[in-house]
Amino acid sequence: MPFNRRDFIHKLGRAAGSLAFASLLNPALAKSLEKEHNRIARLTPEASAKDEAFWRFIQQSYTVSPTILNLNNGGVSPQPKVVQEAFERYTRYCNEGPSLYMWRFLDLGRQALREKLADLAGCSPETIAINRNASESLETIIFGMRLEKGDEVILSKQDYPSMINAWKQRAKRDGIVLKWLNFDMPMEDDDFVVKQYVDAFTAKTKVAHITHMISWTGQILPAKKIIDAARKRGIKSIVDAAHSFAQIDFKISDLDPDYLGTSLHKWLCAPFGTGMLYVKKENIAELWPMMASSNPEEEDIRKFESLGTRSIAAEQAIAQAINFHHYIGIERKQARLFYLKNYWVEKAKKEIPGIRFYTSMKPEYSCAICTFYVEGFTNLEINNSLFRDPHRIHVGLVNEENLKGVRVSPNVYTLTEDLDRFVRVLKSCLKDKEDRG
Repeated sequence: MPFNRRDFIHKLGRAAGSLAFASLLNPALAKSLEKEHNRIARLTPEASAKDEAFWRFIQQSYTVSPTILNLNNGGVSPQPKVVQEAFERYTRYCNEGPSLYMWRFLDLGRQALREKLADLAGCSPETIAINRNASESLETIIFGMRLEKGDEVILSKQDYPSMINAWKQRAKRDGIVLKWLNFDMPMEDDDFVVKQYVDAFTAKTKVAHITHMISWTGQILPAKKIIDAARKRGIKSIVDAAHSFAQIDFKISDLDPDYLGTSLHKWLCAPFGTGMLYVKKENIAELWPMMASSNPEEEDIRKFESLGTRSIAAEQAIAQAINFHHYIGIERKQARLFYLKNYWVEKAKKEIPGIRFYTSMKPEYSCAICTFYVEGFTNLEINNSLFRDPHRIHVGLVNEENLKGVRVSPNVYTLTEDLDRFVRVLKSCLKDKEDRG
């Protein structure tokens, strides 16, 4: 039979499509998943948050080390098995013929993935671009906005360093003016926070940079109220949603920002090096892409995806992360993460003298992340003591403006017994140091 190029490509295309949507679960695991889902579906999110049997099952969906207690998921989260397997499978597939399979077939799955992400985010697929992390998406915005010398940008000392550095570079290069807010945390007064931004606005203000959930403490800002206040004054809003996306229950359409960036390898548990950029439709044409495209002033969101060669395998495996996220459910997930944070905090308050918190215990102002300090101890001392053998408890160090502490961020695979051990070890480490003088 003579070689038919069109038929060959068609068959390969179908194979790639089936690979993209095939279940990666064996029948026994799929049956168990269905049984657990049906059982938990009858419970409220608050009740399911306390159902350790369900969350133990979720833990078994991950491959986290049993000898390290990872309480630094705020940095980057591990992927569930189904996501790892999808990534590995796509990688093997691409390696059979990279330029053919990767660029001609799997790359065609980006639009289907865009639709899936848009459904999750609650916005039009024509407003989101898939990229590699929150820093890339936000710096695309920061360096792509048409600002002139003397234009003012409002931001805070508690924003993420990569974004702060990007704005500083823009100020040095183009002469824009940075006006700084500085917050003491926790904060539990929306009106106070909004007033800080509004009081900083002037006739020269062009941009309000808003971190939806502050990385260092998990503080949730009233982003929607700040966005609305800015828009009334003709000021564009940029939202850093690196920590809020897939951790708390919201849609981009709920906030209605001009621009937003997030990482997908944090709370969505997608492959490392995956992220998403949102640009309000009417802003696309005027925003310059950071990586040049053939028509940088076009109105097509895809101009922001001219990234050169990248991991198509990681990108396509995002779909499995979304499926896993939907299996848990965002309301149930948020309730569990908030429950875990408050669970260990309440124990620590009772058992550890001198412990203090930079994080609110109220659901409207916090979720999984909590940062603490202990009077008389440095954060480095606490960090090192927790990770020293045999404890091997991994937490985050915070050394930022107004903030010197230890950040604890559990995830859906964390069990309450893990947090019992964390509090027990923390108490023991502090007592040992006190006894040694």
